Amino acid sequence: MSDGTSSAAPLDRLRVLDCATLFAGPLAATMLGDFGAEVIKVEHPHKPDPSRGHGPSKDGIGLWWKLLGRNKRTIALDLSRAEGRDVLLRLVAGADVVVENFRPGTLERWGLGWEELSAANPRLVLARVTGFGQFGPYAHRPGFGTLAEAMSGFAALTGEPDGPPTLPPFGLADSIAALSTAYAVMTALAGRERTGRGQVVDMAIIEPMLTVLGPHPVWYDQLGYVQPRTGNRSANNAPRNTYRTADGRWVAVSTSAQSVAERVLRLVGHPEFLAEPWFSTGAGRAAHAAELDEAVGGWIARHDREEVLRAFEEAQAAVAPVYDIRDVLADEQYRALGSITEVEDEELGTVAMQNVLFRLSETPGGIRWAGRGHGADTDEVLSGLGLTREQIDTLREAGVVR
Repeated sequence: MSDGTSSAAPLDRLRVLDCATLFAGPLAATMLGDFGAEVIKVEHPHKPDPSRGHGPSKDGIGLWWKLLGRNKRTIALDLSRAEGRDVLLRLVAGADVVVENFRPGTLERWGLGWEELSAANPRLVLARVTGFGQFGPYAHRPGFGTLAEAMSGFAALTGEPDGPPTLPPFGLADSIAALSTAYAVMTALAGRERTGRGQVVDMAIIEPMLTVLGPHPVWYDQLGYVQPRTGNRSANNAPRNTYRTADGRWVAVSTSAQSVAERVLRLVGHPEFLAEPWFSTGAGRAAHAAELDEAVGGWIARHDREEVLRAFEEAQAAVAPVYDIRDVLADEQYRALGSITEVEDEELGTVAMQNVLFRLSETPGGIRWAGRGHGADTDEVLSGLGLTREQIDTLREAGVVR
């Protein structure tokens, strides 16, 4: 189990209110919590974060939430009620960051817009994570990561040339937006150190996805070039593909560097390609990808995966096995890095999950607990605000808290 503690972590004194649902906003808050921030997850008393029910469960316990909810205290509070609004404003007064992903205008309708939140705490950073941003013709549309994967150009690039556009089978756009939101929050906090004032982060999920796709706008602007779907092949270099081995397994080969491409073709017994004029550039090799795939794929198909990996390593050529999660858990490099860790959990005993995202030599992060039950910390958090037992019971009886 990762044993990093908040007292040793760089975000030790940061308080974050996670008022978002599903993935992009909550995952950004998780990343902050991994490095010591005190994260309070705020959920509706009767409609908890849907991520609690996404994917497989064990004994009725959602497993995705164990990852997404780690290092968070959870309270159940109805923000649409006046009493809930008042409680949130009291929490905001002592917070540094609020993360939310309601449709634009929802917080304002509840009397919890930027005007009210910043009045309660002028140093607050409000991170607003939506599909399309806070303004523009699409701002009020429901927005999910899948739509960003489609609209960014990612799906159009992904898949076989004669097949349909392909969407990823996991929350790719949400995850990239979460990374971007965590970065944006830290940038806003750095700005606060200079100005003394908080500010609003407007994160549209469609934008980080567009950014990571690279220079496509520049290519089109300057050349009118639109990259087509190429399957596993690259428009920039070759050979680059997945290849099946003699024992029915798969490996991936990349030759982004010229020297690596030369080593691969020597290894597979086709040094004659090196003398071809087109072989000297990535674009030239990409134009002859079919020939190179036949040479490389033919050699790999005659050898078992372990033989392929060993030969490529000896030749200092770039190759990797195609893993599923069973392979990841058994891999010696992931084990050396501690990429998967075991976390003690009050409901499931021990849970294996991804470790914190990166390692810091002086102020490491850590996982203190896995995702907790819906509203598990409501009484503790509210009593910390100064509410009495009678006041908390009154709110509970009224359905404002759980």
